[in-house]
Amino acid sequence: MPITRPLGGQALNPVGLGCMNISWAYAAPPPPAEGARLLHRALDVGYKHLDTARLYGGGKNEVLIGEALKGRRGEFYLASKMGIFADGERRYVDCRPEIIRQEVEISLKALQTDHIDLYYMHRRDFNVPIEESAGAFADLIAEGKLGGYGLSEFSAETLRRAHAAHPVTAVQTEYSLWTRNPEIGVLAATAELGVALVAFSPLGRGFLADAVRDPAALEDKDLRRTHPRFKPEHWTKNLPLATAFNVIAAEQGVTPAQLSLAWVLSRGPHIHVIPGTTSIAHLEDNIARAAWRPDDAVLARLDVLINRHTVSGPRYPASMQATMDTEDFVD
Repeated sequence: MPITRPLGGQALNPVGLGCMNISWAYAAPPPPAEGARLLHRALDVGYKHLDTARLYGGGKNEVLIGEALKGRRGEFYLASKMGIFADGERRYVDCRPEIIRQEVEISLKALQTDHIDLYYMHRRDFNVPIEESAGAFADLIAEGKLGGYGLSEFSAETLRRAHAAHPVTAVQTEYSLWTRNPEIGVLAATAELGVALVAFSPLGRGFLADAVRDPAALEDKDLRRTHPRFKPEHWTKNLPLATAFNVIAAEQGVTPAQLSLAWVLSRGPHIHVIPGTTSIAHLEDNIARAAWRPDDAVLARLDVLINRHTVSGPRYPASMQATMDTEDFVD
């Protein structure tokens, strides 16, 4: 039986499922029937934590989960997010209290449920005091519509302010060997406050899962095409790191994805990971070794191989980075 970790008062397998890919982002999404089959398979093989957002697929991801799993709602811990809005080419953040309430009601209807276990602000709204947003979540928690609230890509300082207003359940942030930003402040702050850290993109957007060898082969609308680390000037420096990483995984008798997830989970007992996939084979692979950890010597080798100094390129384009509250490295 895999080792469980606490999240929102429940004991969960620390490997959850990020559901974004089923509806949006990296490649053309599978037909809804295939997405539903993957969701059912996730529950069948032991996933207990499913993560979605209002943004994903323009709401289609929540609708898919609600329709596919409405008969199995009691089997999983459900997380969603609000705050990022897309209006044509315009994207903006709005976390005013009245908007939070509005979006929660939309999510509840789409997900076909009367409660959501964990609901995040997808990004910080720099125009609204965090205490006001936290107060709105506190009201919704008191009403039984939410089990808890979280922050996605927020700094340690903002976390402390929000937590003082109303206890935060989780901070979701990108974390992997090649994205170390949580180590500036969020990793320690979440541990200190007893807040879960939920790592998205723990496989480095496929880089650490041997899923990308040539970014030029990615589909035209794949978001990774816009990310600097996948651009030719950086990719030529990053690809050898992936090749060396794959060798270490083979030495350990695990897949690159399993090694990557194990590294993230080794960083603290309060950490959960939510890799995403549209492949049932990858879905099964990601959770198969959830309780396995490399020894300290292997972890040290990985730290030396892939870190913020050896990876080439920023994690986001400048326009996207500007929306982040999470601390960034200053070289």
